[in-house]
Amino acid sequence: MPFLIAILGVLGAAALWYYRMKAMNDAAREVADVVGRVQGNIRRKKLRKQAALSPLTAIDDPVVAAATLITSIVSENEPVLPQREAVIREVISGIADKKKADEAVIYAKWAASQIDDTTLVIDKLAPFLRERLDPNEREDLLRMLNRVAQGGGQSVKVADQRMLRLRQKLGFEVN
Repeated sequence: MPFLIAILGVLGAAALWYYRMKAMNDAAREVADVVGRVQGNIRRKKLRKQAALSPLTAIDDPVVAAATLITSIVSENEPVLPQREAVIREVISGIADKKKADEAVIYAKWAASQIDDTTLVIDKLAPFLRERLDPNEREDLLRMLNRVAQGGGQSVKVADQRMLRLRQKLGFEVN
């Protein structure tokens, strides 16, 4: 009889440890699943951000970059109406031939509609323009932006923080 009790005790202890190990294994699997989901969410967010930047990463021409930057800033709070588009086209025609200006404005409207965050456009395109434009051309870019904001029917108020950020990213001293 004591032998039978000992065997039952050993079997009971083995069953207890088996269930404890199974519970620990299930808990570890759940933790691994949560970590996997979090990593997947981070990867998807990174891919979404890269996809959002793709219209900007394709820009390799300062004329297109300037048109996109101007269009994005003036269309931040309202759509680009035909009158404002005409002003953008006129301003860009001052720095490029008619065909290139038309292409730049068309691409700029599309790119601005694809990217919701104007700050992102400024952060990406202003350093590109700073490298390729001399200080006088950068000043001209700011004047072009003001001209587009004032033209095309009712004037658009460009947020002071956007102008400040743009001036800073273009390499101008900001107080």
